[in-house]
Amino acid sequence: MDRSDDDTAATARVSDVSGAAKVIAYVRDKLISGAFKPGDRLPGERDLCAQLGISRPLLREGLRALSVLGLVEVQQGRGTTVGRADIGALGDALVFCLAQEPNVVEDVLQVRTAIECQAIRLACTSASDADLAEINDKLETLVGSLQDPERGGIADHAFHLAIVKASRSPSLITMYRAIEPLLMRSHVQRRRLVIPDQDVTLHLVDSHREVFVAIVNGDPDEAERKMREHFQISARLHRARFLKMARGDTERAGAR
Repeated sequence: MDRSDDDTAATARVSDVSGAAKVIAYVRDKLISGAFKPGDRLPGERDLCAQLGISRPLLREGLRALSVLGLVEVQQGRGTTVGRADIGALGDALVFCLAQEPNVVEDVLQVRTAIECQAIRLACTSASDADLAEINDKLETLVGSLQDPERGGIADHAFHLAIVKASRSPSLITMYRAIEPLLMRSHVQRRRLVIPDQDVTLHLVDSHREVFVAIVNGDPDEAERKMREHFQISARLHRARFLKMARGDTERAGAR
């Protein structure tokens, strides 16, 4: 497909989108298809307006939004070029949208499960000695912060992040880092829930150790199984949290 064909296809995909959103969708599709790469110059304003069927003010509005995310660089008198997106900015935008969803913690746990179960399989064959030492170090930090929900939540997240990084998969790491604030929130919430229950806390520690041992043994199937078991514990804790909240609401209503 030559450049003109690609332009036509990208324009067709955004034909049902209105206003500045057309610009965002157009650039998104071109980036995904590989037609645009960092440093490439976008067509001029007149050509883009004609392709997308929008006015110059709407075009500029869309370009400003893309510029905030680092997807394009607008230079006065020199046109617009494709930028190298900052994952922090993209992650902030994603987190802002997800944080408004009512079931965000549960949804994030599902995303974590998908990413980490694949990551741990890759880590079994890709992790270096330095990666294993890093995961073990994070595990020991986790064990040393059992009674502090903030420190414990941060340590828990660091352990799981070390596993994802050991996968050596840029895509998995990028997706994981993009939702990092929500992951941290989820870890801290669970820590606050389990600290009063010593048995549950110790069980979670054992679960983390079993995950690490499976990685060291280089067994992808066993590692994934242990990770899924670990997430099942997390899911039960999440449900228990809501049951506790519901009981509290019922007791307060009865007191009135």
